[in-house]
Amino acid sequence: MSEPVIAQRGPFEVEVSAGQDYFWCRCGRSANQPFCDGSHKGSGITPLKFHAEQDDTLFLCGCKHTHTPPCCDGTHNSL
Repeated sequence: MSEPVIAQRGPFEVEVSAGQDYFWCRCGRSANQPFCDGSHKGSGITPLKFHAEQDDTLFLCGCKHTHTPPCCDGTHNSL
């Protein structure tokens, strides 16, 4: 498995809709950050599926090193 690429050193602010499934990019290679576009193929890293229980604003990890995926936990500050 390869190391994830740091897409950005900070979170992505996104609006999610209740009842929808989302696929957070873990590899950092997606052109559709912070969501998966299939660019992970061959990297050994797969996206993380998550389900939005309610309409909400989330701050999804951009550095791909969070300890609370898919949400930012501030790890980018120590990279």
